[in-house]
Amino acid sequence: MFRTRPTDDGDELLARLSSLTAQARELAQQQRSRVELAIALQRGMLPPDLPEVPGYRLAVRYAPACHGLNVGGDWYDAFTMPDGRLGLSIGDVQGHNIEATAFMGQVRVGLRALASVTGEPGELLTCTNDLLLSLGTDLFATCTFMRLDPATGILESARAGHIPHIWATADGRSGIAETRGGPPLGVLAGVRYPVTRHRLTTGGVFIMLTDGVVEGPTLNVDEGLDRVVRLAGAAAVAGMEAGALADAVLKVAERVGHEDDAAVLVVGHDRPGVQP
Repeated sequence: MFRTRPTDDGDELLARLSSLTAQARELAQQQRSRVELAIALQRGMLPPDLPEVPGYRLAVRYAPACHGLNVGGDWYDAFTMPDGRLGLSIGDVQGHNIEATAFMGQVRVGLRALASVTGEPGELLTCTNDLLLSLGTDLFATCTFMRLDPATGILESARAGHIPHIWATADGRSGIAETRGGPPLGVLAGVRYPVTRHRLTTGGVFIMLTDGVVEGPTLNVDEGLDRVVRLAGAAAVAGMEAGALADAVLKVAERVGHEDDAAVLVVGHDRPGVQP
């Protein structure tokens, strides 16, 4: 009489481990595909190029949050308005998911579209705020919008809950813009956003950024902004190229201690009326 050989416990364990490993690999591949899709969606909603204007040099840098599916909703934009002035915007949508990314695209495109109707920064933010409220979403966005006249150097700015921009001049002055602001877009109805006007009278730079660049668990926002002010001041005096300055500013984001979107828009400028 023959006896049935008992199942080898070791072989059974190896078979189970092999099955679990295959499942883990499949899940990891699916996760990678989702992350790649989310990042592609996010980048596809940002402008493919920047306007070229004599006497001005624009550069942008963007580092998306990509911890799991935690893509965020930061954006930047720069475009020529119907009257020839430059429109510049930067902002941050609440949340870190696909919904925030899609909402970011709506806000950026909405700003561009409305800028063809009213380019005055305060009115533009008011109209965008009304538009977002009409969508009925629970999301909101912080934003800074600027209108720059390249010929005169007149810079007009309005903020909706966003951190202020940073400026520096070739004669050694630098600082954080003292601009008034209003609440984020998509929160309160009937908001009017104050406008700050300034004239660029000498060469220099100004930097628009999101809070992911300057704020996190290991760096508070005041310290982060101060670092960027020092970078801007040194760059303006040295005549640093806009792209190199944008790279340097984005490195500040590596020290904030968290994984969040980080967007930087740098505008280098000569003294108005003087061609390079």
